[in-house]
Amino acid sequence: MSEAKDRLDGLPVVVIGAGPVGLAAAAHLAERGLDFVVLEAGDVGATVSEWRHVRLFSPWRYDTDAAARRLLEPTGWTLPDPDALPTGAELVRDYLVPLSQVPGIAGRIQTGTRVTAVARNGVDVTRTVGREKLALLVRAVGPDGAVTDLTARAVIDASGTWGRGNPLGHSGLPAPGEDRAAPYLSGPLPDVLGRDRDRFAGRHTLVVGMGHSAANTLLALAELAKAAPGTRITWAVRASSVARLYGGGDADGLPARGALGTRLKTAVEGGEIALVRAFTVTGFEAPEGGPTAGPVRVVGAAPDGERVIEADTVVAATGFRPDLDMLREVRVELDPATEAPVRLAPMIDPNFHSCGTVPPHGERVLAHPETGFYLAGMKSYGRAPTFLMATGYEQVRSVVAALAGDRAAADAVELDLPETGVCSTSLVTEDQLPGAADGGCGDSCGTEPVQVALQTVPAETGGGSCCGGSEPQTVTIGVGAPIAQGFATGRVHGRAGDAERAGD
Repeated sequence: MSEAKDRLDGLPVVVIGAGPVGLAAAAHLAERGLDFVVLEAGDVGATVSEWRHVRLFSPWRYDTDAAARRLLEPTGWTLPDPDALPTGAELVRDYLVPLSQVPGIAGRIQTGTRVTAVARNGVDVTRTVGREKLALLVRAVGPDGAVTDLTARAVIDASGTWGRGNPLGHSGLPAPGEDRAAPYLSGPLPDVLGRDRDRFAGRHTLVVGMGHSAANTLLALAELAKAAPGTRITWAVRASSVARLYGGGDADGLPARGALGTRLKTAVEGGEIALVRAFTVTGFEAPEGGPTAGPVRVVGAAPDGERVIEADTVVAATGFRPDLDMLREVRVELDPATEAPVRLAPMIDPNFHSCGTVPPHGERVLAHPETGFYLAGMKSYGRAPTFLMATGYEQVRSVVAALAGDRAAADAVELDLPETGVCSTSLVTEDQLPGAADGGCGDSCGTEPVQVALQTVPAETGGGSCCGGSEPQTVTIGVGAPIAQGFATGRVHGRAGDAERAGD
């Protein structure tokens, strides 16, 4: 064994992010006896805490990692009711925080520490000869502002995409004036019925987006309007149909998600929410004095010409994109469309996976030309909206197995998930603008759970069907909402499979 190899073996694995997937990686590293450190910009579960008022679509049985449970149970921890739907606050309080405190993980998490760059120690990204023999370098800024460079044998970037929202303008670009309208803009999951109530009560809110995050906010606003006179709600989407978001109702394998779409459809048809379809934001006109001077004018293109919507607040439920600036000095191989690892991208491409079918995948699919560097969790999906926590848990289990030299375990990928049942052509034609083209994915996916165990992971999915090809498929579970509460979602920007849209 070379001196360089000895030096790398003595270094820790650096995990970026102490959310569900980052802590799952820590649990597997602890079980395998590998040295590691977790760097977290906020507190444990900081991103989940941002949507703590939101209830997940998926019950507890799908929300915890197996290695994490094995570490937690000797401490007296027990899994909450496996069929109950936790809120974000409950996920942090009853799972993430206790997990961060178990022996083997406690003391290895550095909170308030933001990673600003990952590189190869001593060389820039252009250097090839001998690169794989060098340690990875992680540059981080601590709570006191001090900059620290850590060397690592491997890096698992599970930092997610929260906080880097997609713009409201078309073509992936901010609309003119969008920066000046910032005081009017809200994040995708405001706590409408709680801490943010005063911002929305008695005011006009425009919600832009067609994912489950938009549905969460719309239903919370409709609930608020019953108690706060003068509360008005407008929902603007670029698509000609919103049937995809209404979903499969009782056919959905996750009842809470099916109920979400059904409730939203009822609210729109009952006049509680004003729906504006085929609306593309082309500009913002904000008064000089900001919100105190009056509403913002949101200018958009519609089939009958220019249209202006005035609103006191605009909820940008348009999804997220990954922070790639911090990775400029490592050799990542990303799909140009989804910004996901190239071997993963065909499996999650929202143009072909609108009913959420994602084949099982692990370390081989997630590997990059930069030896020892991995994207995991939500960030590994780039801009694709089909991520699921359970999938992220399986990702890091496989990656850690590979780092431990257990190739067989790394390649054996297993998932047991419910089908979605939200991919029916008839759903699209039920809610179509006049003249809009029909589209969809054919017959609905099944509703029975599927269990998949593969020794090798395919690089591509078979066929072009929304419900997957002939190979066994796994299915994403979004996260959703009960009455009077929001639901988080794995479909962050809601653009998957929009065959019904005339153009983008």
